[in-house]
Order: sequence, then C-alpha cells, then structure tokens
Amino acid sequence: MGATGGAGVKMNLGAYDHYGFAAIALVGTFLASWALAAWMHDARRTAWLHSLDGVVPPFINIIGVLFALTLAFLANDTWSAHDRATTAVFREADSLQAIVSLTRGLAPGDRDEVDRAVSAYAHAAVDVEWPLLARRRHSDETSQVLDRLLGLLAGRSFGDTLGPAVHARLLAQAMEVREARDQRIGLSQTHVNPLKWLGMAFLGFITMLSVAAVHVTKPRAALVAILLFAAAAGPTAAIVLIQGNPFQQPTTVTPAPIAALIRAG
Repeated sequence: MGATGGAGVKMNLGAYDHYGFAAIALVGTFLASWALAAWMHDARRTAWLHSLDGVVPPFINIIGVLFALTLAFLANDTWSAHDRATTAVFREADSLQAIVSLTRGLAPGDRDEVDRAVSAYAHAAVDVEWPLLARRRHSDETSQVLDRLLGLLAGRSFGDTLGPAVHARLLAQAMEVREARDQRIGLSQTHVNPLKWLGMAFLGFITMLSVAAVHVTKPRAALVAILLFAAAAGPTAAIVLIQGNPFQQPTTVTPAPIAALIRAG
C-alpha cells in the first residue's frame, strides 16, 4: 500500500512538472543576473574586466537572435498544443451533434436511446474525465460509455431506416468522436522536454554574459542591462512553461462545447 501511495504522489507531482520548471526559470534567471552583477562588481576583477573592453554592441545580436528563436520555437510548441486541444474538443462536440442530427429520422424510441447515449457520454467526458486530464490521466468509465455509444450505432439495424449513405456517415461521425477524444487525451499527457529548455537556458545565460561584456567598463550600466534582460527573459519563459498542459490552469481548455450536449434530467 505504501508503494502504491508513493507512486501516486510521484505521478501527481510529475503531472505538474512544468510549474516547477517555470519557477526554476523565473528564480534562476534573476539569481544568475544577481550573481553575474556581483561578480563584475568585485574590485579584485576590475583590471581583468577592463582588459576585455572592446566588445561591440552588435556582437549581442548573434547570440540574442539564437536565444530569441529558441524561445519562440518552444513557445510555438506550447501554444500550438493548446490550439490543437481546443480544435479537438470542438471536433468532438461537432461529431456528437452530427450523430444527434443524423438520427432524427429514426423511430422515437431509437432516437431517444441515441440521445441518452450521447448525453451520457458528454456527461462522462465533462464531469468525470475532464478533471483527470489536468493530471495527465483519462477515464475508463468514459471509455466504456463511448464504447456503448459506438456499439449502439453500429449494432442496430439503423441502415434500413436511415439508408446506407446516412448510416455510413453516422458511423464516420462516431469514429470522429473517438479520434478527437484520443487526440485531447494525448495532448493532455505532453511533458516539458528538459533538453530543449536546458538549451534555451544555456543560450539565455550566454546572452546575459554578452550583455555584460558590452558594458564591462561601466558596472552600473551593466547591472541595468542585465536586469532588463532578466526581467524580459525570465517571466516570458515562465509564462510559456506554465501553459505546458492545455487542460491545466491558467489557460485550461473549456469543455463547454461538449457540455452543451448533456440533457437535463
């Protein structure tokens, strides 16, 4: 039991790892800037630092562009995942609505059964599975409800009433629901790639060193420049990192499109 509990704690902590990386990025950037500024202000290094005078400002552009591009690519990965998750949710909801619309031609009893099955799936997805997505998990109960919906649509002789073309379209929409759900579950389980962010952090520190090198004979100007860079880079990296899971705060994808299909009562 103790091992199981420990594994649960590990899993829960791992589900929120990007918050830890964000804190490290924010605190680490300002600690690095403070340490660099303190190192430059050490009187014992004054003569040696002055011997480095001559680094021209355009030198910063080379390293700064590399850092900016790396951060931009990482931000694009994160925000693209959020957009894909939103699209998957709308696809899932649209396919469920299409199932409801395509079965309007069924007998009242069959139509109500499909409506109840769609509503049951929407309820399971929103109320049962959605909270689990924030912990990078999915719901077996929701999987079972979806299987029952697919079995209902595929197992009954709806083709005779709806016609082969409409029935084929109905089954295609049912499979679209499964595919969209699989996509949002997959996107909820994305993790921060430590190697990518380690490379970005290394380039950020080198950029900070290059800023300091340009102002090597003016310690106060160097301090202001380093702090300005830290104030821009640290929070930006942290903002990108905390959005690592599209189904976690502060930018969680809403289940509202699917929730709209839950029948009252």
